[in-house]
Amino acid sequence: MDIPAEVASRLLQIKAIKLSPQNPFTWASGLRSPIYCDNRLILSHPEVRRFVVSCFVELSGSFRPFDAIAGVATAGIAHGVLLAQQLDLPFAYVRDKAKGHGRQNQIEGELTPGARVLVVEDLISTGGSSLAAVEALRSAGYQVIGALAVFTYEFEKAAAAFANAECPVNTLSGYSVLIEQARIQGYIEANDMATLGDWRRNPEGWSNKWQQTQP
Repeated sequence: MDIPAEVASRLLQIKAIKLSPQNPFTWASGLRSPIYCDNRLILSHPEVRRFVVSCFVELSGSFRPFDAIAGVATAGIAHGVLLAQQLDLPFAYVRDKAKGHGRQNQIEGELTPGARVLVVEDLISTGGSSLAAVEALRSAGYQVIGALAVFTYEFEKAAAAFANAECPVNTLSGYSVLIEQARIQGYIEANDMATLGDWRRNPEGWSNKWQQTQP
């Protein structure tokens, strides 16, 4: 089975990923984007959820052996829990920063000291949130053996960041496979492919150019 193509197809079907090259979305950062990804919708579709978890189980094999799963808060928590349940492994999750009250934890859960940990994320854009979790786990004395995510935008910046952090990363699907599946299934027109490719190569430049063309 072609996991990247099948995952991309299912994400499109449940509208977890939407493409709109002519009327871009606005991200929280203000960046204009022809794609919007909300993998939390996977959780609302049992059949797709089971399929994604089975793919996680299969792809996690490339990182073995490991002792525990750590989800990146918040969107990576559910996917991480589901994978940990399937593998019968301990689970913890990593906040973006330590709590300001109580025990002031950044890592929530109990893991064996020095444990080998696989980090689970839902989406990789620049890689910042994932790698912040990796750094928090390493600082706490755990061995991070890699990161696994549902989807990646395939930004060069993210690839460089993971390489610099010496953290192997794998994803179930990615942007290039997704837009090809979208074309095959009629979600987009063939003439949109160049626009979508331009955005991936230079999202900031694409966003600025689009806004300059607006009245």
